[in-house]
Order: sequence, then C-alpha cells, then structure tokens
Amino acid sequence: MILEIAHLDVIPNQAAEFELAFSTAQQIISTIPGYISHELQRCLERPNHYVLLVRWQTLEDHTKGFRGSAQYQDWKRLLHHFYDPFPTVEHYECV
Repeated sequence: MILEIAHLDVIPNQAAEFELAFSTAQQIISTIPGYISHELQRCLERPNHYVLLVRWQTLEDHTKGFRGSAQYQDWKRLLHHFYDPFPTVEHYECV
C-alpha cells in the first residue's frame, strides 16, 4: 500500500466552497482502479490548510492510473483553482 499525502493551501475565504467541491470530487477518486481509501483533514492552527491522505495499492495507480485518466480532468476542474500555491504531493510506504 502507498500513502499519498497532499498539502493543500486553499485561497483565503474559499474554504467552504472548496469543501463543497471536494464532496463531489471525492466521488471521482473513489472509482479509480487501485484506490483504497482517503480522508481530508483541516488544520486547526491554519484553517485554510488541509492534508489529503489517499491510500493506493501501488504508486502507479496514482501517478499513471489516476493522473492519466479522463476522471482526473474533472478532478482538476473541480479543485485546482482553489490552491495557492499548488499542492505538494508525496508518497510513503510502510517500513
């Protein structure tokens, strides 16, 4: 299993709109082959900062499968305009 961690900085005063858009977008990601689960967490100290944790079966399920899919274009359309700066995404494995 691979854990994707995305640090999301949402433009100030757009958090409510982002969360609403994410409620739609999460339905997209959950249909991708190799997807296991996800959770979105909001930072208490910085309310416009979120972390998105997505569990994938393999790294390629995210980097090639999801990012190379037509569904990713819908994901981008729904969410990418909320970010400033663009998210940092890292992948982790259990040791």
